[in-house]
Amino acid sequence: MGRALIIGAGGVAGVAAHKCCQNSDVFSEIMIASRTKSRCDALKAQLDGGKTKVETAQVDADNVSELVSLINSYKPDIVINLALPYQDLTIMDACLACGVHYLDTANYEPPETARFEYKWQWDYRERFEKKGICALLGCGFDPGVTGVFSAFAQKHYFDEISTIDILDANAGDHGYPFATNFNPEINIREVSAPGSYYENGRFIETPPMAIKKVYDFPQIGKRDIYLLHHEEMESLALNIKGVKRIRFFMTFSEQYLTHLRVLQNVGMTSIEPIDYEGMKIVPLQFLKAVLPDPASLGPRTKGKTNIGCIFTGTKDGKEVHYYVYNVCDHEQCYKEVGSQAVSYTTGVPAMIGAKLIMTGKWGRPGVYNVEEFDPDPFMEELNKNGLPYHETFDPALVD
Repeated sequence: MGRALIIGAGGVAGVAAHKCCQNSDVFSEIMIASRTKSRCDALKAQLDGGKTKVETAQVDADNVSELVSLINSYKPDIVINLALPYQDLTIMDACLACGVHYLDTANYEPPETARFEYKWQWDYRERFEKKGICALLGCGFDPGVTGVFSAFAQKHYFDEISTIDILDANAGDHGYPFATNFNPEINIREVSAPGSYYENGRFIETPPMAIKKVYDFPQIGKRDIYLLHHEEMESLALNIKGVKRIRFFMTFSEQYLTHLRVLQNVGMTSIEPIDYEGMKIVPLQFLKAVLPDPASLGPRTKGKTNIGCIFTGTKDGKEVHYYVYNVCDHEQCYKEVGSQAVSYTTGVPAMIGAKLIMTGKWGRPGVYNVEEFDPDPFMEELNKNGLPYHETFDPALVD
């Protein structure tokens, strides 16, 4: 039916490419492009032999002219940005220049400061609208599916949603003393930044990892959860009308936190460049180079993830509590696509979002977050593509 250009060749890109090939009726052709073409070629070797034609290319995603040249030569129907969040704006610029739809899984953040805001990408709204193309932001799991869950809850179960608690639990064990399940640089920037939550029309900032609670997750059990800032709160606060409070919690083991504290204390998580033997290096980028590559964790990781949303509100004058979530098994993901569940839960929704745009079920000119579209076709695709959702109307609430 059409062709997609996937920019990036890490764990998430690998999952998305596999899933595109599993949906060859929509993705008749894909191209995988990144700075390191050998990684693209290795992924292509896993995918060859199916109905989807797979090509590869080298591209510097920081270079708009290189991106424009590649897009114009390949002529994709959509660009799926699975590169670094630092590169969102250059890829959006290239899509604008070429008149091609755009999708990503994480909001732009400037390299020089750990700030997670949509404002830079929302500033593109008028330009994408005038160009007649769609930019879909944050179409992973969180952000992404959590926004779809919110729209689904609002459409089917509530007249008004009062609170949203987003819970992200990873009970996987990879056997390393310390490793991150996605890009170490992005992961550590995220968890070491101040936390925040939305309440009564404003965001309230908290010190990093200052708020800890315990939650008993289905199929996983009790886990320590910590309040973080996360970008989907910003868009949900605008798009879920009447919501009074939104919080985001993620699980961390004491072992992970101990290692992180030590690294912070010795300056290894800093994003400020330092002089080392006549060179400028960023400590966090050096740390990323010595930590295990998240894409290599697949064969080592056992256990499950549980990511979902708990909603409270009213329907027909009655109080409603609703919990919708997905449980994903690391070992099953590796058997299917050669990846652990954290990459799987991000790469599958990216493919689904692209599929809905390419088939015309989603998308209109402008820049949008996922909760601004009809959630029903996305929820159907989750069940079809390995991320089935579960529901309960009697959940334990986070105190």
